[in-house]
Amino acid sequence: MYEQVSHSLLNAILDDLKPEIRRQDLRHFYTRLGANFYAIYSLFSTLYGHRDDFKPQMLRLVETMAKGYINRSIELERIDIQRELDHNWFLSQKWVGLALYTNGFAENLADLANKTPYFQELGINMVHIMPILMCPTGKSDGGYAISDFRQIDDRLGDMNDLRQVAAEFRKRDILLVLDIVLNHTSDEHEWAKKAVIGERRYQNYYFIFDNREIPDMFEQSMPDIFPETDPGNFTWNADMQKWVMTVFHDYQWDLNYSNPEVFIEMLDIILFWANQGVDVLRLDAVAFLWKKIGTSCQNERNAHLILQLMKDCCQVTAPGVLFIAEAIVAPVEVIKYFGEDAIIAKECEIAYNATLMALLWDSIATKNAKLLYQGIKSLPAKLERATWLNYVRCHDDIGFGFDDNDIRAAGYEPTAHRKFLVDYFSGQFAESPARGMVFMRDEKTGDARICGSLASLAGLESSLESGDAALISSAIDKVLLLHSLILSFGGIPLLYNGDALCVLNDYVYHDDPGKSNDNRWIHRPKINWERAELRKKQGTVEYNLFNALKKMIAIRKETSAFADFNNRELLDVNNEHLLCFIRFNHLRPSERVLVVANFDANPQYLDLEVISGKGITLYAHFIDLYSGRSPTQYDRRLVLQAYQFYWLTEI
Repeated sequence: MYEQVSHSLLNAILDDLKPEIRRQDLRHFYTRLGANFYAIYSLFSTLYGHRDDFKPQMLRLVETMAKGYINRSIELERIDIQRELDHNWFLSQKWVGLALYTNGFAENLADLANKTPYFQELGINMVHIMPILMCPTGKSDGGYAISDFRQIDDRLGDMNDLRQVAAEFRKRDILLVLDIVLNHTSDEHEWAKKAVIGERRYQNYYFIFDNREIPDMFEQSMPDIFPETDPGNFTWNADMQKWVMTVFHDYQWDLNYSNPEVFIEMLDIILFWANQGVDVLRLDAVAFLWKKIGTSCQNERNAHLILQLMKDCCQVTAPGVLFIAEAIVAPVEVIKYFGEDAIIAKECEIAYNATLMALLWDSIATKNAKLLYQGIKSLPAKLERATWLNYVRCHDDIGFGFDDNDIRAAGYEPTAHRKFLVDYFSGQFAESPARGMVFMRDEKTGDARICGSLASLAGLESSLESGDAALISSAIDKVLLLHSLILSFGGIPLLYNGDALCVLNDYVYHDDPGKSNDNRWIHRPKINWERAELRKKQGTVEYNLFNALKKMIAIRKETSAFADFNNRELLDVNNEHLLCFIRFNHLRPSERVLVVANFDANPQYLDLEVISGKGITLYAHFIDLYSGRSPTQYDRRLVLQAYQFYWLTEI
């Protein structure tokens, strides 16, 4: 009976569609809408069915999807159909990503289009262009405080420039990734401005209160995201004489998704950008989408329902577009952003593997893989048609949000261990070569995060200053070791701008009033392209690192076992300094790659007898895919030098 109700409503909606929509060729749209409508109706009803305006809002939702479909180009529709036929296309090992700020990598979007050959030179075929939408000067949160969701920041270019980038990428088979900030707008957005002058409709787009009574109830259970600079979760607006929910910065107003108009507005924005040629949409701050008194206002069930509804609606209009969940939360929570279907991702096909990133840095600091092994073992299994985005560094800080139980299982006390990590990477630990900075220390909890470029955190900055060739080589080896794991772990590896070019901490942010109070800008560099030419000059650190990464990427793309079909087996090798796992071809399981990584500054060995029952032949002879050589092997043991890795196949 319930399904009949939804079908009856669908028929009524199709009859009520605006004439200009009904006159269009909607063949594929109707097919997809029919296939997805019961799920769409059920989710929309669960979220908004109690409202008197449910049916007109449902009509508006379908019209929004239809308009998005009508505005989709023939070329993009062809890509949609192609990806529907090859629905696991993004699980292939051929994808390797890179994240960048437009004006950090290039001067602007037009210049970025001209620099596209760099991506092909390195082997990159998925590029995440960090926020490029209109945002206020000085109150932008690195581009994540949007004042107009449909306009390019004119400091970076215009829509024609972006279309040129998209066309250039498609010509070279490079996926374009852009951000959609779902959780909040800038206080200078048109909606916020209309709310300030008293328009009730737009005040209902946000969480706005006359007094502190309800904000105080929220605050009892909500943590501070930026305790040093923006404590609390509400900001007093003097013009309105009201309190506004601002979970992140005081100039970022949280959107109220209990209002269906907000959902439809944001869906329309998603479809707008999908129609500009975007292949993958990174959905920012998805864990915060639903606010409920008495909770942390993170990871709420209705936040997942919103994402499921967005995915179902996008499947109707632009099924070739993928979603990335930017949810930097505990593994047991982040796994839910794939969706809770047994096989198919019903929310986001891709999610950031922030846990792996933090665990890798832990192993660099401790010179062992104890916590890394424990954390990976505890990582929940992902859905079959979903994948991780694995990264060593990103535009944001590094938080050490491991599970306390995993920390204890590795033999550490959680509070003391996190303090050690912060001290190590901020250079306060005597033996540390790292050059990082402490970010957002919370005096109430003792928590803190770390900022710094990959090369500086790995010790390259301090070793270059010392001029010690051995230390320089060791730092580069650590950078390569970290990348060897994100390239082989299972998922899409994501490099960060400058990491292939040995870019060090950028201290000039101190001189910019709009950035000086946010030390994350220390690792948001502007590439010096004259210096980048050193990647072509033998004997330079830039040459050594760039060409090593280029080689690793090329090998990954040719290794079917590195595709992501839940085809990884973690191995306990009785050596705390080593991480070891097997990757196998899901279609031909006998095709295996044994991945081994040594996090110690001293040589270590892998005892083959320990893993011989895991599909590894005790007397096997191996070849390392990366070096092309057989590893040092003696008495059924493989030897690894300091910070060395192997990608081994049996010969």
